[in-house]
Amino acid sequence: MAEYTNAKNVLPAHLLHEVQQHVQGALLYIPNKRQRRPWGTLTGIRHELAARNGAMKKEYRQGASLQKLAAKYHLSQDTVRKIVRS
Repeated sequence: MAEYTNAKNVLPAHLLHEVQQHVQGALLYIPNKRQRRPWGTLTGIRHELAARNGAMKKEYRQGASLQKLAAKYHLSQDTVRKIVRS
C-alpha cells in the first residue's frame, strides 16, 4: 500500500482549500503525471506482430488457406481469420 501523506503538509494553503471544496476527510489518489507507453512499445513486440500479421494477410491474398497459415504461425484458425479480415 502507498504511503499516506497529509495534504496540509505538501500542498499550498490555497490549493488545499480548493481540494477541500470537492473532497473532505477522504483518501484521495493523485495519479502520476507521466503517461504510460502503449503496450509493446518498449519491447518491440508490437512492431513484430504487425509485421507478422502483414505477412499473413499477404499470404492469404495469394491463396494460402486458413489451415495452412494457422499451422505455419502456430495460431488457431479463428485467430488467423480475425487477422486476415482486419
